[in-house]
Amino acid sequence: MKCFSFFRERTRGRSSAAPAKLAAKPPSYPSCPSSSPRSISDLYEEKAGALRVFDLSELRGATNDFSRLLKIGQGGFGAVYKGFIRPPGGAGNRTTVAIKKLNSKGLQGHKQWLTEVQFLSVVDHPNLVKLIGYCAVDGEKEIQRLLVYEFMPNKSLEQHLFNGAYPALSWERRLKIAMGVAEGLRYLHEGLEIQVIFRDFKASNILLDKEFNPKLSDFGLARQGPSDGRSHVTTAVVGTYGYAAPDYIKSGHLTIKSDVWSFGVVLYEILTGRRTLDKTRPKPEQKLLDWVKKIPIESKRFSEIMDPRLRNEYSISAARLLAKLANSCLLKNPKDRPSMCEVLETLAQAIQITTDAGSPTENH
Repeated sequence: MKCFSFFRERTRGRSSAAPAKLAAKPPSYPSCPSSSPRSISDLYEEKAGALRVFDLSELRGATNDFSRLLKIGQGGFGAVYKGFIRPPGGAGNRTTVAIKKLNSKGLQGHKQWLTEVQFLSVVDHPNLVKLIGYCAVDGEKEIQRLLVYEFMPNKSLEQHLFNGAYPALSWERRLKIAMGVAEGLRYLHEGLEIQVIFRDFKASNILLDKEFNPKLSDFGLARQGPSDGRSHVTTAVVGTYGYAAPDYIKSGHLTIKSDVWSFGVVLYEILTGRRTLDKTRPKPEQKLLDWVKKIPIESKRFSEIMDPRLRNEYSISAARLLAKLANSCLLKNPKDRPSMCEVLETLAQAIQITTDAGSPTENH
């Protein structure tokens, strides 16, 4: 499937130069994934054997009996712990992992746990978190559900954008993260035999490895996309307020363009360093998307929306291009939003503009 820049097709603007190394041209996926008659369950049956099945005792030992000192996260699913596991058989060096433990009274439950196991056993992409294995115990005394992932030492994009205790992300690093997660979404939408809709794209679900390469995590709400010529999947509305597309909230019709809307929200969070909803700010500034609309992209005031922690060390031309891209992702009609392929082409242009500018403070 050939991909063209969203803005190049819709405007008469000058075409961009070849992408920089960081923005290598996205891979071409040859066939339409939504045409497959098979389901995620069918694909899971083929690949389930690649996952490691852990004993509960092994995971207790890996986390010092789920010690508070090793707890690194908490969510609707339950708690996440840092753990240390040995290779199968017990010989060899230990590997650092993240272990997610289901809270039996939590909001996510067994269905979402199973969804994660199925989807993450099927997908394989550098911008999707790797599932190493799982543990399931159905006993009279206890029911346990756990997932074991690769460990991501730099935590989440959410923490780096909104927690002042973390150093500010540089402009180049923000571009790298945006490109990486866009590649992950494009793979889900176009790179598999089936189409996958992530459905919960947000900054807290973007994890960062030691090199700050981003990886999408938390597939508990993922859904297989429409098949048999249908345009959408009809489903109960779930997700996170502020990130879910309004057309999906209103109708329950879920498409890959629902993910594109969420990407637009996160792109504005990356630009501004602000949460999509922040009640600690003055009322006119609490809703991010309403606030940025008040400042035209081509105006001299545009830099007012940019994250002050960047200290003007960014390309204003590239920033304007990303704001236009975010706006295109946030169009009311889902059909008017770009594909993730088109998103990647525009991100590549922004990276090239930044590279060509040399000095990151150009045109401020």
